[in-house]
Amino acid sequence: MAQIPNLGNAPINLSSIRDQSQKELLNLLRNIRGKKCLVIDPTLSGSLSLLVQTSLLKEHGAELRHLSADPVQTDCTTIVYLVRSQLHLMKFISSHVQNDLSKGLKRDYFLYFVPRRSVACEKILEEENVHDRMTIGEYPLYILPLDEDVLSFELDLAYKECQVDGDTSSLWHIAKAIQKLESAFGVIPNVRAKGKASVRVADILNRMQAEEPVNSSEPGLPEINTLILIDREVDMVTPMCSQLTYEGLLDEFLRINNGSVEVDSSIMGHQQEGKKIKVPLNSSDKLFKEIRDLNFEVVVQVLRQKATSMKQDYAEVTTTNQSVSELKDFVKKLNSLPEITRHINLAQHVSTFTSKPSFLSRLDMEQTFVEAESYDICFEYIEEMIHKQEPIVSVLRLLILFSITNSGLPKKHFDYLRRELLHSYGFEQMGTLNNLEKAGLLKKQEAKSNWLSVKRALNLIVEDTDTANPNDISYVFSGYAPLSIRLVQHAIRSGWRPIEDILKFLPGPHSESKKSGFSSSASYESLSGNGSLTNSANKINSGRRSLVLVVFIGGVTFAEISALRYLSAQEGMPYDLIVATTKLVNGHSLTETFMDKWS
Repeated sequence: MAQIPNLGNAPINLSSIRDQSQKELLNLLRNIRGKKCLVIDPTLSGSLSLLVQTSLLKEHGAELRHLSADPVQTDCTTIVYLVRSQLHLMKFISSHVQNDLSKGLKRDYFLYFVPRRSVACEKILEEENVHDRMTIGEYPLYILPLDEDVLSFELDLAYKECQVDGDTSSLWHIAKAIQKLESAFGVIPNVRAKGKASVRVADILNRMQAEEPVNSSEPGLPEINTLILIDREVDMVTPMCSQLTYEGLLDEFLRINNGSVEVDSSIMGHQQEGKKIKVPLNSSDKLFKEIRDLNFEVVVQVLRQKATSMKQDYAEVTTTNQSVSELKDFVKKLNSLPEITRHINLAQHVSTFTSKPSFLSRLDMEQTFVEAESYDICFEYIEEMIHKQEPIVSVLRLLILFSITNSGLPKKHFDYLRRELLHSYGFEQMGTLNNLEKAGLLKKQEAKSNWLSVKRALNLIVEDTDTANPNDISYVFSGYAPLSIRLVQHAIRSGWRPIEDILKFLPGPHSESKKSGFSSSASYESLSGNGSLTNSANKINSGRRSLVLVVFIGGVTFAEISALRYLSAQEGMPYDLIVATTKLVNGHSLTETFMDKWS
């Protein structure tokens, strides 16, 4: 199955976004004559694999290498670097050029920054005396379609950079990416933002629009009706909980990277052990599209039913005289056999993790943390984890959940756990703990927690959740409704005005605005008196439902995306929902961004 997802069923023409990025990359290579060595920043290789196949790059005279500290081994006299604006990468590139010069190698160097050049990076090249030897440009990859309803800005460290380093350059990138969407699909008339970074992005967007009005390629009715911006900081409870959807669990245990997981070939039923294979996971796989958002308990039943049905069909074919058309139907079913086999293998592998008593007891504890009514039990559980020296990421993930639901820890407990962590895991973890404190994810309690009020007002704990026939988004965590998605639910149904008192309990300001000054020919949905979206124009020109773009600044989990898909599929829902994010995350990957690299 192809790793590049089919975007044909996307609610807007995402193929045009991808085609544009592919064209820009190939033009860049076409403009550099002859054979060249394309040296790619390793963190970009996954993104590029969703845009263009390696064979196509080779057709354009490029042999591929990954950028590292080691000199580039190639016979090519032209080297093309494609990198993010990271300072340490400039050191690598400088040492490559200096190494070539010391050996008397004459080469042409091209350096393309993704998505834009940075003054700090170029300064390093100047200090290393290699800047003048390079042709420098940009490859403006601001948006990467990961699937037919998911876009990524590929800003892995945006949350940590904003919260810990005070570097808000990612917010400009996010605004620029949204502006690119507006230039393709029309200016988005309604904007809601919650959180410091979100309100800032909304402001930057307004400023960009004022300074450089978007000329949409499709004048008239905008295809995206509403933009909802949410900071990850507003809801750090959700990513710290274990996801219980099929796709969410695949990410928790196997780490989904750019729409695929890498597993040992033996897991997929191959004989050769030790060999790693990539398994693509996107909506081009019809079975995956059907089961990705289901609670994992249900997925196992669905796969069992499909396998049983095929077994019965096979028995009928071999024991009865079937007509040609019946045989044809059976052969059609056989085409889905590789998909069924693939997901039975993956689900079986995931169940080896989910059936462990340690996983089940952790789930119970997470529920206790979220309910925030048994402080001592939670405290003792974390204390025990530290003394057992369980993986530090697992400990920190629960500690963040504990700190947020209690609005910090009493000074005595805060100091004690901090000391125990350093004793158990080494004083090199000091940097990590400082980062978490700076980001407000681990703190001393200074005021009473508002979590219980938020939890009750937004109905975040749902008793007797039916995971097989869900009637609420809480099915994605078997009883906990993601706070972030409750906010989206309110924004769509009745606006945020009725829950303003609750919004004040959550981090950061919020804003709602309606852009004015559109062409008179367009009839937009408007914000009605109570701040909700009226249903005056739920269908756009093509007859599709109106579109709401939900942007997560700081990352989104697969479980949250599943909850949004569930909302979008509800009867009477007048909107399609599409997600854009700085990065797809889970509790582990998000916690790791705060871990000091020396620890």
